Amino acid sequence: MNIKNNILNKKKIINDPVYGFISINHEIIFDLIEHPYFQRLRRISQLGLSSYVYPGAVHSRFHHALGATHLMQQAIIALRAKGVDITDAEYEAVTIAILLHDIGHGPFSHALEHTILENVDHETVSVLFMEKLNEEMGGRLSMALEIFENKYPKKFLHQLVSSQLDMDRLDYLTRDSFFTGVHEGVIGYDRIIKMLNVKDDTLVVEEKGIYSIEKFIVSRRLMYWQVYLHKTVLCAEVMLVQMLKRAKQLYKEGKELYTTPALAYLMSKDWTVEDFRETPEVLEQFARLDDTDLYVVMKVWKNNEDFLLSDLCKRLVNRKLFKTELQREAFNFRYINEIRKKVQDKYNLMEENIDYLVLTDSTSNSAYSHKEDHINILYKNGKIEDIATASDQLNIQMLAAPVVKYYLCYPKDL
Repeated sequence: MNIKNNILNKKKIINDPVYGFISINHEIIFDLIEHPYFQRLRRISQLGLSSYVYPGAVHSRFHHALGATHLMQQAIIALRAKGVDITDAEYEAVTIAILLHDIGHGPFSHALEHTILENVDHETVSVLFMEKLNEEMGGRLSMALEIFENKYPKKFLHQLVSSQLDMDRLDYLTRDSFFTGVHEGVIGYDRIIKMLNVKDDTLVVEEKGIYSIEKFIVSRRLMYWQVYLHKTVLCAEVMLVQMLKRAKQLYKEGKELYTTPALAYLMSKDWTVEDFRETPEVLEQFARLDDTDLYVVMKVWKNNEDFLLSDLCKRLVNRKLFKTELQREAFNFRYINEIRKKVQDKYNLMEENIDYLVLTDSTSNSAYSHKEDHINILYKNGKIEDIATASDQLNIQMLAAPVVKYYLCYPKDL
C-alpha cells in the first residue's frame, strides 16, 4: 500500500449544511470518525424529541461533533495567527477532544440521561470510550484525554473544549437554530472565533468582540426557553423517561417484555462507573444502543398488556402528548392533587402508579453563570473583565441569574 496516498485519502472534505466544506486536517480524525463508536452518533438525535415541535430538528450528534471539530480547527488557526503557542501535537489533541466530547451520549441525548444509566453521566461515558480508543490506537489519544479532563498544563485548551464559550456551544447554538428555524438563536460564531485570544493561560475575547458575546448570551437564553425547554418538548421527554422507568420496573419484576439485546442488558442492573471499568462488556453493550432501540420497543410496547406502558408508548408514537402547564411559581398542592384524583378515577390506577401519568417538577436555566469559569473580555490596555460587568447591557447581568420554571403534565382527556 502506498502510505503517502493512504494518508492523503484520510484528509477528506465534508459538505456540511451549516458551514459548507469542512476539512479533516489530521489522519487520526478520519480514523476516529470511521470507528463504530463514533458512527453510532449518526443514530443519536441531537435534540431528543424536539422534532415533535420543530419538524426540521432531526440532526444527529454526528453532525454536531463534526461541526464543533470544524470550529475548533478555525479557532486554533486564529489563535496561532496571534502568536499563541500551540504545537502540532496540541492542535491534533484538542481537535480529537472536541470530536469525541459527546461520544458518551445515550439514546435521545440528554432526554434519557440518568435513566438508562442512573449512576453514570454522559461525560464519564465519553471518557471511558476515549480510554478504550486510546488503548486501540496505541496511546495516541493520551494528550486529548488530558485536555478533555482538564489535566493538561495549558488550561486554555480545555476551555476551548468545555467552558461557557467553547466550540461545543458555538456549534450547537448555530446548528440547532439552523435546523429548528429559530432565528433568534443565530450567533456570530465566526466573529467570536476571530476575536479569541489567550492571556495568562486563559481564553479571552478581545474588546472588539464584546457585542458578539452579548448576542451569544442572549441567543442562548432564547434558545433554551424556545427550543431546549419548550413546554411540549419538555413534556414529550419526561413522558419518554416515564415509559422507560415503567419498562425497567416490569423487567425487574420478571414480566415478559420484548426488547433489544443491548437494552435488555442495560436494564438488567443499575450499573456504576466501577462496573464499566471492571466489566468491558458493559461499555460494549452501551455502544450498541441508540435511538433505534427505543423506537423499535416503543412500537412493540404500545400493544403491551400493561396499561401504563402501552398508554405512554401509544401517546409517544402517535404524538398524542399530555397537556403541559408551565409557570414561574410552584403549583399548588391542592391543584396537583385534584389532577391526580381525576387521573386515578379515570384510569382506575393504584396510588403508586399515578406518577406515571401526572408529571410535575421544575426546570431551570442560566444563560451565563458566575459560578462557572467566566467569559473574559480583554481590553487594549491589557485589563481583563468579566462580560457581566464589562457589558453596558443590563440584561446581561440579569441573565446571569438562573430562571426556574415549574411544569405539570397530565392526560388531556380528563
